[in-house]
Amino acid sequence: MIIETHTINNTKIAEVIAENIIIKSIEDGSQLVADIYYQDFDGIILYEKNITPLFFDLKTGIAGEILQKFSNFRIRLAIIGEFEKYESKSVKDFIFESNKNRQINFVNTLEEGLQRFSN
Repeated sequence: MIIETHTINNTKIAEVIAENIIIKSIEDGSQLVADIYYQDFDGIILYEKNITPLFFDLKTGIAGEILQKFSNFRIRLAIIGEFEKYESKSVKDFIFESNKNRQINFVNTLEEGLQRFSN
């Protein structure tokens, strides 16, 4: 796992780059939040491919638990991926509602993710 640092408007953002799934469980997500928080990052960019597919099955509760950790630590999050493939109405609604605020965003590109941090 590599962490690329971006700075936008005095906001320090960690872009997590990995070849494999790094968030397989709630505990993995919690550990990542803590690690990023204690390295003084204000935001994090993750890639959908690095998150367990169970995250997008809202019945598992993984997404809610992990995203609550980001909110509690006040760390903004952008997840980059292709979310159109999720056909579940609840996932589509979840992504739509998340994208309304500035805390959690689901985007298609790194540029779009970085732009969310500039607002």
